[in-house]
Amino acid sequence: MAYDCFMAISHPLNYTVIMNPRLCGLLILVSWVISGLNSLLQSLMELQLSFCTGMEIPHFFCEFNQSSNHHMGRGNDTHISGFLLLGLSEDPEVQLPIFGLFLSMYLITVFGNLLIILAISSDSHLHTFMYFFLTNLSFVDICVTSTIIPKMLVNIQTQSKVITYTGCIGQICFSLLFAGWDDFLLAVMAYDRFMAICHPLHYTVIMNPRLCGLLALLSWIMSVLNSSLQSLMLLQLSFCSEVEIPHFFCELHQMIQLACSDTFLNNTVIYISVMVLAGGPLAGILYSYSKIISSIIRISSAEGKYKAFSTCASHLLVVSLFYCTVLGVYLSSAVTQSSYGSTIASVMYMVVTPMLNPFIYSLRNKDIKEALIRFFRRATIKGTIVLMVKKCLGCRAQSHDF
Repeated sequence: MAYDCFMAISHPLNYTVIMNPRLCGLLILVSWVISGLNSLLQSLMELQLSFCTGMEIPHFFCEFNQSSNHHMGRGNDTHISGFLLLGLSEDPEVQLPIFGLFLSMYLITVFGNLLIILAISSDSHLHTFMYFFLTNLSFVDICVTSTIIPKMLVNIQTQSKVITYTGCIGQICFSLLFAGWDDFLLAVMAYDRFMAICHPLHYTVIMNPRLCGLLALLSWIMSVLNSSLQSLMLLQLSFCSEVEIPHFFCELHQMIQLACSDTFLNNTVIYISVMVLAGGPLAGILYSYSKIISSIIRISSAEGKYKAFSTCASHLLVVSLFYCTVLGVYLSSAVTQSSYGSTIASVMYMVVTPMLNPFIYSLRNKDIKEALIRFFRRATIKGTIVLMVKKCLGCRAQSHDF
């Protein structure tokens, strides 16, 4: 409100242009989001404290500072310092091949997605909204694998299966955050392709930089809220000592199954969040592609159909790979009640899909291939120039010594 008064008094001629309804709504949304995140964080930290019985609060409501001053230590009755991650296999003979396989997959994922980010950011031809979302997707793919694989590799290398309670909660929180963000970005990219193919004349007007930034921000906000809520609910559960997790990372569903306390509320929250946060983006993707396919069918020329389809073929392949692995394997594991099926599903959509995304977008996208070629060419030229400068400086130094 102070900023609104400042604009009205200091810039009266530009007030109605700058303080438009969209900016006002965005300011209110950002204020609410920051307050919500701070409230969730403080509540999350408060749940880790334990209190004595019969506590008296010298206040007329439960004030945060008063309750924090009367705690007796870390707790929520968990009484556990860590968990044991059993990994993909307990056979010592296959640990080295698993280590080499996942290290290779992790390096390919990081360098492949990093190349996509560098190629897009360094090429002005690719500074469009579609590639802006692709850059975000590549960044998320790096983050989601970095949340899981490094700890798994360290455990194999040190021959230790232990993960601390705090580390396990953190792994769940960040894996949910980046997996949810990945899901929302796929839906946003489908909407972008829908606007580009079905409404090409209005594309640049509707998909303006502010809307694209807002869509990316909302995707991140929804993921953070879901991740914080699930972590908050998980912290209220108590676990028995020496809990073994039949997985290669702390997966939310496995953790809830291992809890000693009542998990009805946790399961309810998970089912609702899956329906809303996974079903919603999937419904949006299916609707967008149904409209895209109907628009492509109405195109008369075969060349026009191919050009329209090629702009969304890579994204459609990534979406199919992501949702088919998640839905197919998780549904089969739910029927058989097998933790092995859940583990395979997690490997597919948390490790394999992020690794394949750079190959899909680079091999099936002509613009990305050309951008990568130009990027490597510029890098080679710069490397050659640096070597030549070093040689010249070395020659000058030698002649100066003589």
